[in-house]
Amino acid sequence: MPAIVASDLDRTLIYSAAALALTMPDARAPRLLCVEVHESKPLSYMTETAARLLTDLGDAAVFVPTTTRTRKQYLRINLPGPAPTYAICANGGHLLVDGVSDPDWHAQVTARLADQCAPLAEVQEHLLRTADPVWVRKHRVADDLFAYLVVERELLDEDWVKELAVWAENRGWTVSLQGRKIYAVPKPLTKSAAMREVARRTGADLTLAAGDSLLDTDLLLAADRGWRPGHGELADTGFTAPSIRVLPERGVLAGERILREFLGVVRGA
Repeated sequence: MPAIVASDLDRTLIYSAAALALTMPDARAPRLLCVEVHESKPLSYMTETAARLLTDLGDAAVFVPTTTRTRKQYLRINLPGPAPTYAICANGGHLLVDGVSDPDWHAQVTARLADQCAPLAEVQEHLLRTADPVWVRKHRVADDLFAYLVVERELLDEDWVKELAVWAENRGWTVSLQGRKIYAVPKPLTKSAAMREVARRTGADLTLAAGDSLLDTDLLLAADRGWRPGHGELADTGFTAPSIRVLPERGVLAGERILREFLGVVRGA
């Protein structure tokens, strides 16, 4: 039976220049591979060693990129190794099969959101009305499923974020602060539900996962084994569980370590 490896991407396996955390002397810094270009500029990286590990992992398990990114944002990433058959985008709102969104899965998700949560339009209106233009740089809606703001972190009102979380909780939504982005996401829109669907389709008897943010919590808890790096929203809150291993590495070297951990389990399974 195949093993499924469902891993978050940004700040878990791939890293922007600002998130690399290269604290070692320059001469000892790892060689990097660019895996995403946007508007003709390099945007995301992994170490060359991590790229080799991911290639090996793609041959040994069902690797499922699992991201809050929209389909368009995900498809501009060029990961090394075999092209994944499955990918989870928009925090579980889209299940891609050979790069194309599965319409039946998307219909199930949208029906569940309509039944259990306040509408996206209400949340978007609240964000537009209450967020301070002093620290907001962009308002965005992702695949008509959730909303997020791009902000200046040094100017951000942390109390506003806490108040937003309480407001959202009462309407069936959750709030996550990741880097320069504040996400408002419906609670039933989860990566774990999509991972379970991939496991059902593939007949997998082992699920592994990794992630760094609040939106990865359900994914980590749903997997048989999970890993989180030493940075990110989950590290900041000290999140852990019996099935989750906390890694000390931060930045791009954490991505390399996570892939080593995945491979070690898959090859020993």
